[in-house]
Amino acid sequence: MEVVGTSSSVGLRLGQVLFSSASLLFMCFNDDDDFYAYTAFCYLVTVMGLVTPWSVTLALIEAYSIIVQRLPLQATVLSVIVSGDFVLSFLSLGGACSTASVTVVLIGAGEKHCDRYKLSATMAFLSSFLSFASTFFNFRLLPSLFPR
Repeated sequence: MEVVGTSSSVGLRLGQVLFSSASLLFMCFNDDDDFYAYTAFCYLVTVMGLVTPWSVTLALIEAYSIIVQRLPLQATVLSVIVSGDFVLSFLSLGGACSTASVTVVLIGAGEKHCDRYKLSATMAFLSSFLSFASTFFNFRLLPSLFPR
């Protein structure tokens, strides 16, 4: 099952772009002045700031690959893509978990403006799950590119 350069890979990448940019926007456009006081929120913004351009770039490359009728894949390029997806999926999962835990603590402390934080953590979770799926599918394709 080839996933790079297919409509399913572009769909995964566009989903990553959508969810990571939504997480970033929900976190950044908040009315609270104490946003930067929490390291978990700053970490999530940093990670989503890395995930969004990574996913946009790969979505454009895969869309171009569809238009040109499948560019030949090189094993080293796919290795970099798999490694980048793997690292960024764990970073985004860590950011989503830390943001969700700080949000739960803030809700328990009586903070009333946590809806955007919850939405941002949810979008980050969804982005990390799509990144894990992309990593898995591309990792399955990787052994077929090496000579036997």
